[in-house]
Amino acid sequence: MIGDELDSDVVVRYFRGKSILITGSTGFLGKVLVEKILRVQPDVKKLFLLVRAADDESAKQRVETEVTGKEIFQVLKEKHGNGFEGFVQEKICPLPGDVMHENLGLGAAKLRQVCKEIDIVVNGAATTNFYERYDVAFDTNVMGAKHICEFAKRCSKLKMLLHVSTAYVAGEQEGVVLEKPFRLGETLREGTHLDIESELNLIKETRRELKASRCSEKAERRSMKELGLKRAREFGWPNTYVFTKAMGEMLLGAHLRGDVPVVIVRPSIITSILKEPLPGWMEGIRTIDSFIIGYAKQALSIFLVDLDLIMDVTTSSSA
Repeated sequence: MIGDELDSDVVVRYFRGKSILITGSTGFLGKVLVEKILRVQPDVKKLFLLVRAADDESAKQRVETEVTGKEIFQVLKEKHGNGFEGFVQEKICPLPGDVMHENLGLGAAKLRQVCKEIDIVVNGAATTNFYERYDVAFDTNVMGAKHICEFAKRCSKLKMLLHVSTAYVAGEQEGVVLEKPFRLGETLREGTHLDIESELNLIKETRRELKASRCSEKAERRSMKELGLKRAREFGWPNTYVFTKAMGEMLLGAHLRGDVPVVIVRPSIITSILKEPLPGWMEGIRTIDSFIIGYAKQALSIFLVDLDLIMDVTTSSSA
């Protein structure tokens, strides 16, 4: 326990005076991270939050509504009282942009300014729908990782890039699965080789064919979802989400090898907050939440499990 506390203290001290770019801050894990940093290290220099928005004002409104306006910030609000808004304005800089675009969608002047300031990049932006359209998942989870790499290389004083992936990039395997990085082109099915550029071209060609056939929006969406599942299973992954996240990891390794310190974290199912600031807090119904709530409300009278297995669930704790 003492060792854990010492490790936590080191992390807290590390963030002092640092400027951090965070993508995916409007998501569950993202807003938990923003709140935690501001609460335990108020001497952080600046948090740049990249959010999808048309302009600076829209980005600011999104952050106020979907991040700092949430109940999870209640402890911080009580701590700072009437000074909370001023504290947030001093520490948080909303950036209208998108990881799907080159330069993260930032204008040339803003890009130069931000790149000079950033010490740490935390890439948590992703589409987590298991059966997302292949083009949408590819744009966010694969091209997004590529654009983050290109941005990171521009940051003159960058000390670390932290990328949030998923434990399920390992696919459906049994036994001990080693935590090792993916090599470019590596797959989970023996005898196959993955060419990410070819996958991008396949998506573009499929889009052209669908538009040329003048199919309905519903039919186009179904076709792109089916394509994602087909390609994922072709290479050994169970769904489009984990397949595209694996490709994103590959690009990180290929584009940043030796240039920037990279940390990839692979959490499993993320549910609620464990201890602080609000024990048990969660947002919306996600992953296994619907089963838990259904059982609690007795809407599910039976919950089938294998008593010999361990359920791997991650809570966002104070650690």
